[in-house]
Order: sequence, then structure tokens, then C-alpha cells
Amino acid sequence: MTAVLAYPIIYSIILLPPPEPVCSNSGNFSAYNDPYEANLNVLTGYLSIQAPPSGFGLGSIGQNPNQAYGLALCRGDVSTPDCKTCVLEAGSEIRKRCPYDKGAIIWYDNCLFKYSNMAFFGHVDNQNMFYMWNLNNVSEPQSFNAKTKELLSELATQAYTNPKMYAAGEMELYGSKKLYGLTQCTKDLSSTECKKCLDDIIGELPSCCDGKEGGRVGGGSL
Repeated sequence: MTAVLAYPIIYSIILLPPPEPVCSNSGNFSAYNDPYEANLNVLTGYLSIQAPPSGFGLGSIGQNPNQAYGLALCRGDVSTPDCKTCVLEAGSEIRKRCPYDKGAIIWYDNCLFKYSNMAFFGHVDNQNMFYMWNLNNVSEPQSFNAKTKELLSELATQAYTNPKMYAAGEMELYGSKKLYGLTQCTKDLSSTECKKCLDDIIGELPSCCDGKEGGRVGGGSL
């Protein structure tokens, strides 16, 4: 599984409502007294406790064919209380939006939350993506886009060689403006997998955020 945050920001990014979750087609469970749902309930509570102290948590509950796998990741610069708030909200909201799906993923500004009936830890798959961007355009898009790629590529190198798999930094732009960026992987990935995931996501930035003052791309797998 891979989940990555990578975004350049000038001054601020427009905060939008949480993107629609991706509900998996890997299967469904019944609405009443289903053993998978019972395992998922335990897993959701477990992740809300495990993730906040370090910003990352993963685990599995139960036995096949009703085993539930899940993880929660908070952005690397988010405080423990804010991480806990986000994971609790994401865990609750994803269950409302995908009530009987055995797998789903949802992204918030401060965290992501994912679960599945299939073992996904350690696997890279950026087929499921979400995008956020600032509505304002920069005055020099060609230079800005080049600087964005340069900064995020540097931060990607720092992230995949860092045990926390997280890096943030800034770069001087034209005039007195600065470019701010952040890259992050889930800690179930190897360094090699993290690098591949970040490289793929940085490559997605022109698709959503070309010449925009800020943007964010997140990836995950189901």
C-alpha cells in the first residue's frame, strides 16, 4: 500500500471539504451482525489510538476470510491532538460514506485513513489519487513549475532516506516570495518503494496544479 502527500504551497492552500472517499469493489459485508464489520469496528478504534503518538498506525484484526487490514497516516507537521482528531473523524466519515464496503480510503487535509479485506501493507499503487489546488495562478508559471519540481524532488530524496519518511522545506522564488513543499510516505513502504511512489506523484502535479499558487496530490491503493 502507498499513501503519499506531496504539495507545493505559496502562502496558503485553499482548504476544501474532504475529497470523496474511494469505496473498494473488493466485496461487501451484510448490515447486521457481520464478523467482518465487528473486526473493522475494533480496527478503527485501534488505529485511532495507535496513530496519533507517531503520526502513523497500521494493523489487522481477525482471521480470513473476515480479516480487516487498515492504516492511518497523519501529515508529518501535524500535532498529536490534531492527528487524533483527524483520524477519529476520518474513521467515522469513511464508514458513513462506504457503509458496507470491505475496503475504502479517504483523504483529509491532516490525515488519510484506509482499510481493506486484502493485505496491502508494503505495496505501491498510485492508481487511486486525489488532487487539491489553489484557484489563484502564479505570475511566472514556467519558472514556478520548474522550481516546484526541483524542490519536491529534493524533498523526496530526504523523505525516502528518513526513517519518518517525511520531509518539508522551502525555496526562494522570484521577488520576495518563497515556495514551500512537503513530501511523505506511509511507513510500511521500503525506501525504494517510497522513492517510486513520490516520483510518480510528483509527475502528477502538472495534471492538476500547473501554474497554480498551491497544490496537493495524494495517492493510495485499494
